[in-house]
Amino acid sequence: MVTVEIPADMELVYKRPQSLTETHTHYCPGCTHGIIHRLIAEVIDELGIRERTIGIAPVGCSVLAYYYFNMDFAEAAHGRAPAMATGIKRVSPDRVVFTYQGDGDLAAIGTAEIIQAANRGELFTTIFVNNAIYGMTGGQMAPTTLPGQVTTSSPTGRDVETAGFPMKMAELLAVLPGAAYVTRQAVFDPRGIHRTRAAIKLAFQTQLAELGFSLVEVLSTCNTNWHMGVVEALEWAKKHMVAYYPLGDTKVSDGVRALMETR
Repeated sequence: MVTVEIPADMELVYKRPQSLTETHTHYCPGCTHGIIHRLIAEVIDELGIRERTIGIAPVGCSVLAYYYFNMDFAEAAHGRAPAMATGIKRVSPDRVVFTYQGDGDLAAIGTAEIIQAANRGELFTTIFVNNAIYGMTGGQMAPTTLPGQVTTSSPTGRDVETAGFPMKMAELLAVLPGAAYVTRQAVFDPRGIHRTRAAIKLAFQTQLAELGFSLVEVLSTCNTNWHMGVVEALEWAKKHMVAYYPLGDTKVSDGVRALMETR
């Protein structure tokens, strides 16, 4: 590890969050998981909750998330992170619990778990990373793959007549009474990254105030399985993903709205 000395007359404005380890990433070059990890870590540091936070990593590209976060972590079976989060939070209600899930995990095998948890108003936070494809297992069509999008299992593009339409999870969960705060953001540019950080903070504050279930859907890229360069993938996502998955809050309960006014 290289140690850099900061001169006494210089202000330190950028450093590794305490809630991140110094583990070298396994994510593909250009992958936006690293950005989302950092945003979560910055929020946890800012709120001063690291020592009582428990994260849950399911199966997918984020299966090794526990290597990167400097806090307690648990590993769940594919799609079962909400069930594990429910158990941990109910047994240890003083803990801050969050799940970090991809679209294949949350919107396919784990659909029942996330819907039931949100409907019950479980007091944990979900960070849902939507890159419209199965990233870890070879680039197959996911529940969130766009109409006409080419994947290894839809080589001529997603046909909505046979595969159905992409799942809009933020809209689906927003109608459930137990969901207090549901939003969709993106990390395609600095403005989006700033808004995503604010949304993640509010989601954790929703949990801390015991207002109900909270979820932040984050539109992401997978330039490797999209077979694009990094910049090309970001531009493609801005043009196509945001058109189908509009950004913004889909559910803000009265309690969360009151919380926002006091910030």
